[in-house]
Amino acid sequence: MRYPRLISTTVAATAVLLLAGLLAGCGGGSSSSSAGNGLASKSATAIFEASKTAASGAHSVHIVGSIVSGGKPIGLDLELLSGQGGKGKISQEGFSINLVQTGGSVYINGSDAFYRHVAGPTAAQLLQGKWLKAPSDSGELASLASLTDFGKLITSALAHKGTLTKGASATVEGQPAIALNDSSNGTLYVASTGTPYPLEIAKHGKESGKVLFNGWDKTVTLKAPAGAIDISKLQNGH
Repeated sequence: MRYPRLISTTVAATAVLLLAGLLAGCGGGSSSSSAGNGLASKSATAIFEASKTAASGAHSVHIVGSIVSGGKPIGLDLELLSGQGGKGKISQEGFSINLVQTGGSVYINGSDAFYRHVAGPTAAQLLQGKWLKAPSDSGELASLASLTDFGKLITSALAHKGTLTKGASATVEGQPAIALNDSSNGTLYVASTGTPYPLEIAKHGKESGKVLFNGWDKTVTLKAPAGAIDISKLQNGH
């Protein structure tokens, strides 16, 4: 069976759209301490830099939310482990992809609708329930693997485009926070107690959406799926 290269185009497009949504705002998290951290009295720039430092120093994070990018809703639910990879699920327009990246390889398990879309009904029957495998740094699934790169995703998520101004105090999932408004039409909420982790991206306007960053430094276990099929063998007709 020759597996069409359309899978590469599809997953790459999903990755690009997702990252484009993240780049318009900033990320989020949670803190176990109830003590004020002094951010409320600082400038918008100082708050933003504190949130970047806190996020970059974390070992893991859980990212969940939904973004509208290019008129298309994209859902994500990812657990990332710094320097080791990540796992989770991405969904778009009725398709969904389970994703694991670990040990230099990326694995995907698409829904039946996804496999039908990229490979046709016959191949979808053969691939139903199965995991596909490819190198994480090159080839067909490299774009998706980049979504589980903790450092790259945090850097992208915390790259604001416009001018930042300090907003009002708020609460994000029970966590006290301070808002930073980006003139490019997004808001970043940063924890105002305990460690100043980012808590939420809220993007406004036509390309609206919300992404929560929580579970900072919680335990994340990554395990390569058993019996994964090497995508290169499918493409070569093996």
